[in-house]
Amino acid sequence: MPKSKKKEETAVVVNEGFNSAQQDTGAKAEAAKAVEVDEMVHLIVFKLGAEYYAIKIEQVKEVTVTPEITRMPRTPEFVKGVANIRGDIIAIVDLEQRFGIRPAPVVDELHANLTYTLVIEAKDYSIGVVVKEMPQSLNLGMSKIDKAPSFLQDTNIQESYIEGIAKVDNRLIIVLDMFRILSGDEIKQLAS
Repeated sequence: MPKSKKKEETAVVVNEGFNSAQQDTGAKAEAAKAVEVDEMVHLIVFKLGAEYYAIKIEQVKEVTVTPEITRMPRTPEFVKGVANIRGDIIAIVDLEQRFGIRPAPVVDELHANLTYTLVIEAKDYSIGVVVKEMPQSLNLGMSKIDKAPSFLQDTNIQESYIEGIAKVDNRLIIVLDMFRILSGDEIKQLAS
């Protein structure tokens, strides 16, 4: 075989190897991008009625056992009152009442009066959200959270407070934006 023909064959084999290496690298880069794109979100999950809800952890200052609540006059029915949490007097909100959710039947009568409060600290106000079961922590990829249909939103509130619906195993978790739950008038009322 002439030398020039042998060089051409070698070049073809080398180029084919280079192309397949390039394809492997490209496939790995695309897979890495797909992993990168699926940003993780840390959620605090709790039950309202029989359904699961979640709040992004950045919106939760702390979770504590609900202290004694003092009822305040002239507040909306879903505002249970105020409580002293670590020296701060904050309004305590019952989201089951706010959303018109029927409470789930009490299973554990021994701890029926034990509730937990998620302390939410916004720029202009702080509120506590009462939940009946100990909230759980969950890390989830953003690709597992679907945008909520607009007809599911509360028409009394100007902005959308449902960020999306997460699919975890065989259950759905409604992801809330706590900073949009209250109307402007309600925030003014609670802040004063």
